[in-house]
Amino acid sequence: MLNIQKIVNEPLKFEEAIEYFEGRISITSSQYYRIAREYRTKAFTVSGYSSAEILNEFHKELVKALDEGTTCKKFKDSMNDFLERKGYEGLSAFQADNIFRTNIQTAYNVGHYKQMTSPAVIKARPYWQYDAVNDSRTRPTHAALDGKVFPADHEFWDTWYPPNGYRCRCGVSTLSQRQVESRGLKIEDEIPLMVEPEGQVARPLLPDKGFNYNPAKRAWEPDISKWPKPLREAYKKREKVANAD
Repeated sequence: MLNIQKIVNEPLKFEEAIEYFEGRISITSSQYYRIAREYRTKAFTVSGYSSAEILNEFHKELVKALDEGTTCKKFKDSMNDFLERKGYEGLSAFQADNIFRTNIQTAYNVGHYKQMTSPAVIKARPYWQYDAVNDSRTRPTHAALDGKVFPADHEFWDTWYPPNGYRCRCGVSTLSQRQVESRGLKIEDEIPLMVEPEGQVARPLLPDKGFNYNPAKRAWEPDISKWPKPLREAYKKREKVANAD
């Protein structure tokens, strides 16, 4: 089972996660929220910053964290040194943790998705189980899905593949038919309903705002002609700078 908490706190190297995050293109928040959700997995932004230099530094430090196992504290210290030299206020502990955890866990979950959807793995382990941490910080909607099992190709994962909110620590594990049967697990068909006060109609559970899409669905699509214009232009600009170096 993928342990996201361990991933964030211990140095681990995950090639698919690094490959995914290195490919993300830095754009401003205003550009990010104008493109369709399914393309946001290719983009990288940090709220409150519009400078390409600053965004690229954030991106570089997060790639370094994935590649070298940099801790959140080292990420915060390095970024604050850079920001303060550029005349910006440093990150608070909460800001640094939010940026670090959300981006690192997205990269790991996308890399994990690439492994889980390989034909051999899908054939051997055709079911996926939602895994919430289940402590005092776990959101009620995420905790309500803990242990739920859906087929790997169920539409549930188009909406609920983690992370499902800022600083979300949820993960997904794969299961074989034998494991499902031996553990007496139920294969879900429909997304569970949110518990409502008496007398009100129950509604389907939904992820946090802005996270109701699968970040891995288009992560590996290389054809930039299909990308939204802001993303294409940012990609071409980045390639031009890289080639100049």
